[in-house]
Amino acid sequence: MANSLIDSTETLSQLVSESLLGEKFPIAKIISKIETENNLEFRRLLFHEIQIQQPNAKDGLTIGITGTPGAGKSSLLGELCRMFLDFAPDKKMAIVAIDPSSNVSGGSILGDRTRVTLPRRDTRIYFRSQPSQLELGGLNPYTYHVIRFLRKIFDYVFIETVGIGQNEISVSLISDISFLVMQPLGGDQVQFMKSGIMEVPEAFIINKCDEESLANSSYYMLQSTLEFIKDILPDQSLPPIFKTSVTKRKGIEELLSYILSYPKRKDKNVETMTQLMQWIRNEYGRFGIGIWNQMESNSWNQAVRLSPLGGIHKLNYEDEEIKFVSLIQKKLSQ
Repeated sequence: MANSLIDSTETLSQLVSESLLGEKFPIAKIISKIETENNLEFRRLLFHEIQIQQPNAKDGLTIGITGTPGAGKSSLLGELCRMFLDFAPDKKMAIVAIDPSSNVSGGSILGDRTRVTLPRRDTRIYFRSQPSQLELGGLNPYTYHVIRFLRKIFDYVFIETVGIGQNEISVSLISDISFLVMQPLGGDQVQFMKSGIMEVPEAFIINKCDEESLANSSYYMLQSTLEFIKDILPDQSLPPIFKTSVTKRKGIEELLSYILSYPKRKDKNVETMTQLMQWIRNEYGRFGIGIWNQMESNSWNQAVRLSPLGGIHKLNYEDEEIKFVSLIQKKLSQ
């Protein structure tokens, strides 16, 4: 079964073992399969095989990079990559860059790749472009599962979203740490405060700080805005603000050091349930959400479950999706 999902000449086990070594072609081949419709069975086999080959591996840190169009996210990420190879020789990183899709043709030029120059044969770094497929929130429908796969291979996985507006927060739901990239004088304090994304990022980046006076003006304006909304922030403390310039190569080393030393990991059970609920809403609408709510009220599905041996039982996304599909089919047959 696994062979038929990939290719007659190579097994899923072979592709997984090569991918875990950082080989780019097997990684790309698996991701291409993840990005196809009706991939549930393939994902189940894939993550089961990874668990067999690498049972005690720790997932890599996921870093979300989001912000308005033209804020310089791609150029900043390219410079981070260059420094990463020098500053972390024993670590590996992957980048998933989401590009906007055309409302007319549905196509995407995947232009982020042109701003990120990478050594082709270095297995410590991997770059993947994805079209947004007209999804709101800055991500692709398959991004979450691609990120789950890359976490098993790389120490750091960066997600660069399409340029977003005032309330798209999808990237923060699958990231351990998310950055909001802004430009100097990108808006006044009222503009800052009415943005729903202001309360979501763990850190802020004011990019394109080529002119010191403009950069400082925006820095203090953002800082005073965050002081104003501090009470509703998760830790009720001010998140860090970085001033960076790709042109002058300023502030990027400090940003990279912060990322490399970041200790926290978000609860993957909460992430699993959040993404599952989003999939249910997209696939089944109100009907599916109604069934979901019944399951929640019956305590059948909870974000955190205790295992029989004590401690927290880690949820498996594919198992949860299979259970829900079975329940939907049962409901429809009644």
